[in-house]
Amino acid sequence: MTSLTKTPLAPLMDRLFAEADAALPETSAAFAHLSDEDEARLMSSKTGYRELYGRLKHLPLPVSRETGALLYMLARSSNARTIVEFGTSFGISTLHLAAALQDNGGGRLITTEFEPSKAARARENLTAGGLIDLVEIREGDALKTLSVDLPDTIDFVLLDGAKALYPEILSLVESRLKSGALIVADNADMSPDYLKFVRSPANGYMSVAFAEDVELSMRIN
Repeated sequence: MTSLTKTPLAPLMDRLFAEADAALPETSAAFAHLSDEDEARLMSSKTGYRELYGRLKHLPLPVSRETGALLYMLARSSNARTIVEFGTSFGISTLHLAAALQDNGGGRLITTEFEPSKAARARENLTAGGLIDLVEIREGDALKTLSVDLPDTIDFVLLDGAKALYPEILSLVESRLKSGALIVADNADMSPDYLKFVRSPANGYMSVAFAEDVELSMRIN
């Protein structure tokens, strides 16, 4: 058995995913007034994303169950001990990654969220799941929160915040990525500059589209 399949985490995850499913109509409604062009503009803007995510600050925006399981499996199989996450939301992905750390024997997960109310919800969920001791939640602009006090080496990175910032966030952690470190970028198709960078072997990565809307990259030097 894994931490994901035992109490207290298993019933907590069932509840959080059920709440996320119930919120889907409201999440869809928040986008309904936007044209495809407006949505693309907000998602690709270095500042416009704040308007979009501000409208969604009370909604979970979680990874899927399948993506959560994938994150757990990748972190376990790579024996990750140091993880950085960009975009905490209510902490569903954080719980999967922290569970992997626990089952790997311990470690440190740094996650960052610019909406204080979401950071508070994530903290509550991680406490309920018995994993808060493994996680440091940093509140504020990730370009600032991830610019200081990072581990000397980073084993695993999850990018699941504002898509336009993926290249900048990667540049903040890049010098600390160990050879073989994994980077998972959710909805990476919304960040063409990021994809162009990690898909160029000259930049030191192997990268492939992996599962729906997920780009999996590995640091190779």
